[in-house]
Amino acid sequence: MGVVALGEIGDKTQLLALMLAARFRKPWPIIAGILAATLANHALAGLLGNWVRTIIAPETLRWIVAASFFAVAIWALVPDALGDDEPQPATRWGVFGVTVVAFFLAEMGDKTQVATVVLAARFPSLVAVVVGTTIGMLLANVPVVLIGNAASTKIPFKAARIVAALLFAGLGVYALLAPPME
Repeated sequence: MGVVALGEIGDKTQLLALMLAARFRKPWPIIAGILAATLANHALAGLLGNWVRTIIAPETLRWIVAASFFAVAIWALVPDALGDDEPQPATRWGVFGVTVVAFFLAEMGDKTQVATVVLAARFPSLVAVVVGTTIGMLLANVPVVLIGNAASTKIPFKAARIVAALLFAGLGVYALLAPPME
């Protein structure tokens, strides 16, 4: 939960939450959409991670998981920005629908989705991983939706990225030093 929450600060989906909040000014359908999209996206990522646990030998998986955590740690240091290729909201879907589709697509291949795959490959409880990463996403995005633009100028994005990178690197070290995966 904590790693994803910190990794999400300054991420493109947090910027997307800010954009949706500014455009629609309806926080509760946006928050519900973030929850639905994240649960779906992270459940799929978690299933992929659990499947990887079944096809790769534990010792090999240990090195892959550690390397993945180190890669995500480096990735966490790179700030995200919304580009022109991001999904553009279409109001005919309603605020909830726009948020679900936009968040689901924005999370595809994102560092928090990759982190969810890696965490699910490392830890056996799919439910705990999906719930934890989803809560982490909500911890980072709900305040942005509720407070909006005023909060974005106060958040120390660089410091949050550094802390997230250190946490991911710590998980990489843990993956190398922890007892073998079963």
